Parts: sequence; structure tokens; C-alpha cells
Amino acid sequence: MSETSTTPGDGRDGSGPVSTGPATSGPAASGPSDAAPAHPVHLGLDTFGDVTLAPDGGRSSHAQVIRDVVEQAVLADGLGVDAITLGEHHRDDFALSSPEIALAAIAGRTERILLGTGVTVLSSDDPVRVYERFATLDAVSSGRAEVILGRGSFTESFPLFGYDLADYDALFSEKLELFARLRGEGPVTWSGRHRSPLVEQEVFPKTERPGGVGAWIGVGGSPQSVLRSVRVGIPMMLAIIGGAPARFLPFANLYRQAQEELGGAPMPLGVHSPGHIAASDARARDELWPHFAANRNRIGADRGWPETTRAEFEQEADAGSLYVGSPETVARRIAETVATLGADRFDLKYANGTMPHAQLMESIGLYGAEVIPRVRELLAGAGPA
Repeated sequence: MSETSTTPGDGRDGSGPVSTGPATSGPAASGPSDAAPAHPVHLGLDTFGDVTLAPDGGRSSHAQVIRDVVEQAVLADGLGVDAITLGEHHRDDFALSSPEIALAAIAGRTERILLGTGVTVLSSDDPVRVYERFATLDAVSSGRAEVILGRGSFTESFPLFGYDLADYDALFSEKLELFARLRGEGPVTWSGRHRSPLVEQEVFPKTERPGGVGAWIGVGGSPQSVLRSVRVGIPMMLAIIGGAPARFLPFANLYRQAQEELGGAPMPLGVHSPGHIAASDARARDELWPHFAANRNRIGADRGWPETTRAEFEQEADAGSLYVGSPETVARRIAETVATLGADRFDLKYANGTMPHAQLMESIGLYGAEVIPRVRELLAGAGPA
């Protein structure tokens, strides 16, 4: 889910993190977080609409996967999950290329859950059209829309929509600047290299909330991306997809320090990581492993990664950024991450490769009914020790 990377398509730079990549290296942790959440943590879910195995063992159609995602979101809403975010991809192993349309369908069947993307690939889209679509979603959902903006962990959208990968960094920087200005919802004058200028132009519809459409920036882990989030005034959703979460504490501390130095209003910190929940630790790991491995190895073959091993998987599940296990195990690990980083929000990427819809529904059910209340109980008490 990150927006930052020096190399396109390395799994750390946008479009929701590929949950199956190698451990992402962050700087060594330097001590406890400078600040704890000022309010109870918000706990959400995330999916890329991974193409799943059908009940007959075959491959589900893209259409069925999208219908299943809607049902998953409806279940999450009924259980009190705070947010559902849908990732944008343009390849055959993911079904969601237009997540806003699925979110609009979800809006009509839900009442309270926040509806967002994880992420919208702003680099290969038009900021004005993105803003218009999410302002419309905000209207039909009565103020529940939010967009997480990123550069694209996969790069298929660039040639698909006529963009040059040589402009990878410049496209995001320029379009993010314009999007940030649009959130003021007044006349905008702007010019750049990659789209036509605006002169006192207004964009419609207007939202009914101060500050315009709710937004985050997906960040994979570089100081430059942390500072960019603070400069444009859009909070950071930190994608932690490998390695110990505490390794990313310096980014959380830099984020807060930059806000203090620039004098802006405090912004929340979000965290996004993959996982799966079942009745026991052993069952959760056994259910997830074959789908995790297949997904990781398919993507890894394109990116030059070695094939993953069960030992690597177990290490991530034990101490890394793979939240897999029983409700108690997952709740304790989420609470520890939230407390360590001082996070205000944690989104669990519950869909991992070809895992069947029935298993995803069970995982969501346990997350909403058992994990969320337990996380809050742990954070309200002595902590997750």
C-alpha cells in the first residue's frame, strides 16, 4: 500500500503492498513511540480482490470474486469493523480494477463502515477525476468515503493508460500536489508537466465535510515519503509487509516530529499488514501457507525473488508482519504493533492469494467478533504482554 520506492514495481511503492514479498527492511528501532493514539484505535480490513479458488477447486471468475468482496464487506459492516479498503490492480490475479464501483455497491448495503481504496494508483490516473469519483462516493455513502493514494506496486496501469515509467516519481509528486489542492474544494489554479493547467477551476460535486474527501498516502518506508505526507497535509498509511514492525518506529517518530516542526494539525498514523485468522494457530497457518506461497512465488518470478519457504513463512508469522493465528494470537500481535508505533489505525489484509471465499468469511467473522474487542481490551489495560 505504499507510495514510495526508488524502483517501480519492487513491492514497496503503491497499490497496496504485495503481502507475499520478502521482508521489507526498515531502519532499526530507536526506542518506544513518541506518542500513543489519542483515541481508540480504528481497526479495518483490506483486500485486493485476489482471484480465489472456487468450491469445485477451479478458478473463480473475476465477476464472482467482485460479488464475493461485496459480501465480505457487508459481513464486516455488520460486525462493527471500522473500515474496508479495496486495492486497484490491472492484472489477471486480481479482480478489482475499479474499486470505487465496488465500494459504491457496498455503500448501498452497509451503514457505518468506512469505504476506501488501498490504494488508488494516482500516478496513472487523473487527480480531478479521482476527486470527483470519491466525492460522489462520499455522497452516496453519507460521508464514509476515503482514498488511499499510491504510486503503484505493480506497473501494468502505466502502459495501459499511456504513461511512461520513466516519469514514475514525477507523475506521483505532481498529481499528489494537485489532489491536495482539490481537497480545499474552492477554485484551483495549478500547472504541471503531465496534464493541462487549471485556472480558477472548480471541481464538482462538493462534499459535506470540512477538508473535502478523506485521504491517506500509502507509504512503504522512506524518510522522503514520510516528509511528503506531512508537507501536503495528508496522513500516512504505513505498509509493513515484512520484518518486525518495530523496525519502522523511526518512520513513525519522524512523522510526528515533522508535524511538530511544520506546525500543522496532528495527523493520524495508519498501519497495513497481511494476515489470516482461524480457530487455532496451527489451522490458520496451514490454511494460509499454500495460498501465500503460490501468490508470493508467482509475483516473485516476475521480480527475481527466490521461491519462499515454509521456514520463512513461519518466521514472519512468529515475529514479522504476518498476523496469522487464533483470534487471541492475532489480537495480541496487533495490539503490540499499535502500542509500539503509536498507531491510530490498523488494517489487516485478509485476502492472500487464492484462499477460498468461505475461509475469508470465517477470518472476517473472527476478526470482527473476537479480535477487535480483544485488541481494544489489551490497549485499554496493561498492554499486550
